[in-house]
Amino acid sequence: MKRKNIGVVGLGIMGRGMAGNFLKNGYPVFIWNRTVSVAEELTAKGAHVCLSPKEVARKADILLEVTANDKSSRSVWTGADGIVAGASPEKIVIACATLSIDWIDELIGTCTTRGIPFLDMALTGGRIGAESGTLTLLCGGKESLVNELKPTLAAIAKDVVYFGPAGQGMRYKLLLNFLQAVHVAGFGEAMTIAKAHGMDIQKVGDALAERPGGTTTKLAWRDYQNEPDPINFSIEWITKDLTYARKFAGNHALPLLDDVLSKYKKAVEKGLSKKDWTTINTDTS
Repeated sequence: MKRKNIGVVGLGIMGRGMAGNFLKNGYPVFIWNRTVSVAEELTAKGAHVCLSPKEVARKADILLEVTANDKSSRSVWTGADGIVAGASPEKIVIACATLSIDWIDELIGTCTTRGIPFLDMALTGGRIGAESGTLTLLCGGKESLVNELKPTLAAIAKDVVYFGPAGQGMRYKLLLNFLQAVHVAGFGEAMTIAKAHGMDIQKVGDALAERPGGTTTKLAWRDYQNEPDPINFSIEWITKDLTYARKFAGNHALPLLDDVLSKYKKAVEKGLSKKDWTTINTDTS
């Protein structure tokens, strides 16, 4: 059976890994990135470089947008050379970037008005998940459409989780990143106490990785010991996500969210934007 054409707009850490795994699984892949040189490794593997997001939308059956933030996302979706201008009701377009609720809802409205099938499909799993094809996809949109895509999405993901109508996947992603950031920061503070009182850091870290345990604790402990190179997720991007989460929360009093956002903002002010998000525990006390 002929495989559908895949489009990837945005070739950062996540987009590169996703495009690479679609290629490994035999899909024709059409790509666009603002900085063309970033695409060279993928073109060597058979990807087709397009001149605009609009061209990607015209050539791909399924298009995934994986840019950095609201500003970059808006720039590739709208305008004469944007995704919307090249898409049609026969296509499926997917927002994978972590975006604000205001923007994702506006984008949903735009695509709905034009009859373009749209899904929000936020990503979790970081660089390692993108490169290994083991991401978890957090989905909102028409459930039958999500189910239809699952065989194709198996090229990039180990799990596809459905949350409801379009926009619900993005809402969950903001909650997830808020809770994970609190956990990472809390782990760092626990280790600060242990270190200050002369405890065996190795034993404490190993034990915390088992109880409370869980993916985030194990990640925090691994990266506490050895800063990841290359990084998995930057301080810059978790700060952006927490800012979107705070806006999503509205006027609710949320001291934990406010505290962890403040901590990451201070890290950005110290020039640590490009550091891995877990290094807040060792570099920004």
